[in-house]
Amino acid sequence: MTAPRVRTAAAAGLLAFVLLGGCAETPKSTPVKPAVATSAQEAGGMDKLIAAAKKEGALNAIALPRDWANYGGLIDDFERRYGIRVTVDDPQASSQDEIDAIRQSGRRANAPDVVDVGDTFARSAARQGLLAPYRVAAYDSIPDNQKDREGRWSNNYGGYVSIGCDANRVKPCPRTFADLLDPRYKGMVSLDGDPTRSNTAFAGVYAAALANGGSFDDIRPGLDFFAELDDRGNFNPVESTSTAVETGRTPISIDWDYVNLDYADRFRDKGLDWQVAIPFDGSFAQYYALAVNRDAPHPAAARLWQEYLFSAAGQNLRLKGYARPVLMEAMREDGTLDEAAAAMLPTVEGEPQFPTDAQLQKARVTVDRGWAKAVGG
Repeated sequence: MTAPRVRTAAAAGLLAFVLLGGCAETPKSTPVKPAVATSAQEAGGMDKLIAAAKKEGALNAIALPRDWANYGGLIDDFERRYGIRVTVDDPQASSQDEIDAIRQSGRRANAPDVVDVGDTFARSAARQGLLAPYRVAAYDSIPDNQKDREGRWSNNYGGYVSIGCDANRVKPCPRTFADLLDPRYKGMVSLDGDPTRSNTAFAGVYAAALANGGSFDDIRPGLDFFAELDDRGNFNPVESTSTAVETGRTPISIDWDYVNLDYADRFRDKGLDWQVAIPFDGSFAQYYALAVNRDAPHPAAARLWQEYLFSAAGQNLRLKGYARPVLMEAMREDGTLDEAAAAMLPTVEGEPQFPTDAQLQKARVTVDRGWAKAVGG
């Protein structure tokens, strides 16, 4: 997954924020409060934003497993740099759970400051008025189709739908969606959650649609595929979390490549041979979006967290978790990309295509209405 090449001036702007030590823009003479700042410049510059965030001393996050896109490394590095404590509520929550948490928590002190959701869900949250407009320093370097024009969300990292498999128990491991229908995989094939609430599972249905004659305009064949998988007894309704994978409850998992690749690394010393394939018959890529809660209890820390995750330091740590940073091409141009980590990404043929907002909304409605019927309704 690569992003379009960007202007040299935009790439140079990103380099100025590698260590988040200062702001390349000239601060306004009268800074506004972080809670209403739409950029670090409006908050008085990066130094003032950092100082305000340190004074708050805390960041409330939700649904950030440490083994997902290297959030463990990112949280540890952020806390070390700024002395800000990061608390993660319900690490295994879904994208919809995150939106529900913002809506239900209001202005309470334990409300999420930030969210990390599939861009389908980010668009929905923006339409509901739940997100604060904020443009990070690298905003201009983010491809236009990977950000909200009003700055309410921006995609940060992404990956491809893949098939993970416990090679010690499954022989041979499936490599395509067509393979998953084989009777030998009875009761083995899982998704990472419910596609009506989980963006990962939703992407799995989209990929299955593309593998079975569907398109970005028609996700119905994906529902039909899982209905057939269920009819044949191959679908396993257990959510394929890291615990489920480690304990053998989900021997085949449809998940993002960076999640499955992390499992392969992490469980190798425990004797688990977890093999990963990106199915050529249903290649589907998507990014995840970051956003600030409109009513964030720690507004400065929330905005600093965004700046950090879009800095070269944050983006390179994504690579170490096998996730593809949205600024990868800009960083390659300005020399800040960790080329060794980038070389570890699996090779994928062709350039990824992405559904439009209208296509995503249509697909979301179709899945919401048809999933329960497809797998046992």
